[in-house]
Amino acid sequence: MKKIIFWLILIFFNQCILAQISGVVPASKSIAQTSVADTHNWAAFNNPAMLGYVQETELGLQYENRYLLSELSTKSIQAGFSSKIVNAGLSFSHFGYSLYHEMLVGISFARNFSDKFSMGMQFVYYTVYFNASNSYRGTLLPQVGLSTRLSSNFSIGFNAFNPFQSNIHSVYTIKRIPSVFSLGSEFFFSPELVWLTQIDKEVSSNYRFATGFEYRMLQNLNIKLGVYGSDYLVPCLGFGCNAGSFVLDLNCELHPLLGLNTFASVKYRFSK
Repeated sequence: MKKIIFWLILIFFNQCILAQISGVVPASKSIAQTSVADTHNWAAFNNPAMLGYVQETELGLQYENRYLLSELSTKSIQAGFSSKIVNAGLSFSHFGYSLYHEMLVGISFARNFSDKFSMGMQFVYYTVYFNASNSYRGTLLPQVGLSTRLSSNFSIGFNAFNPFQSNIHSVYTIKRIPSVFSLGSEFFFSPELVWLTQIDKEVSSNYRFATGFEYRMLQNLNIKLGVYGSDYLVPCLGFGCNAGSFVLDLNCELHPLLGLNTFASVKYRFSK
């Protein structure tokens, strides 16, 4: 019975809920998935340009559980390396379980140009397991990103995931990989309060709109509130904590039909 429920949710998941963002793409600690313009957070597979703002080598682990089903969980790891010429990143993500899973491996490069704008590109190898043929199929696809600071407290970001609409062909079926284009903004009302917005468009799906606020209540504690919508309006709540070199984040979303979606992230920054 559990497998039947899983497959029903997976079908609904691919067709309706995450038509704008591929289910295999890891979530971000940015509230309501507003990471495309978040200059303080590099999230693998969300916008490679943000890697250009990384000033210290960092290592991050993430876990997302969708609707209390372990079969719909995403585990990911990312590492960013800072240098004077160009920043580099490595990332890996796994979505699904033994009978069905998808994986992403990314190698990214980004350059920050005098803190005015940043450009980044990631080479992504996407792999999916087909249970019918007991085989893996994969393809290489690009991801490009741009971030521009229009003022000291306002910036915009753009990201294109799989812009050439690559797909995976197997013996029995064709796995369509979403082509997602994202545009967003970041505005600081004060050093403690930031407002993030984002619009996503998958080429064959509806628009996704998202917005969120992050407020630093104490020196090491942040609270995050947001909402996103496509077919349904989904409220989001999150908390963040800085403990020395460690950065901890916990986010949750409440979908009106499918229920709770939880996210946890831990990041460690290596001091120079």
